[in-house]
Amino acid sequence: MKKEIKTNAMRILEREQIPFATIFYECKEFIDGITIAEQLQLPYEEVYKTLVTKGKKEYFVFVIPIAEELDLKKAAKSVGEKAVEMIPVKEIQKVTGYIRGGCTAVGMKKQFQTVIEKSAEDLSYMYVSGGAWGVQLKLRPEDYKKACKGKYEDIIVKKE
Repeated sequence: MKKEIKTNAMRILEREQIPFATIFYECKEFIDGITIAEQLQLPYEEVYKTLVTKGKKEYFVFVIPIAEELDLKKAAKSVGEKAVEMIPVKEIQKVTGYIRGGCTAVGMKKQFQTVIEKSAEDLSYMYVSGGAWGVQLKLRPEDYKKACKGKYEDIIVKKE
């Protein structure tokens, strides 16, 4: 019998008694969110990616729909910084405790200020990485916001 993966994010959600569903899928290397959404037949607007940035001294986490682009100016303003920039991929695990493609705002090494794209508020459910390759979590946006101590803001590039 194959042992089921239990990530830090799942343990925290269980401890906080936050309802969630776990979706496992085959994944042996990093794949982007759009590929995952297609593989699992999920709508792009319900699948979110977790981006880690650095301001003057601190790290910040932004959670946006997979097909969208983070607006760095709006992102910086939402956390009270003049500017933020994406951290290099090679630093993701050192900073968060998670690997690229398995990063989620719940259960990072340290609780960073987290901002979720405002459009998530209108969803019944959202899908986020479960903290490892091959794991997605389905939960209500309000529950996710509570679990990662986040807030909603408009942080994506507006398409013309």
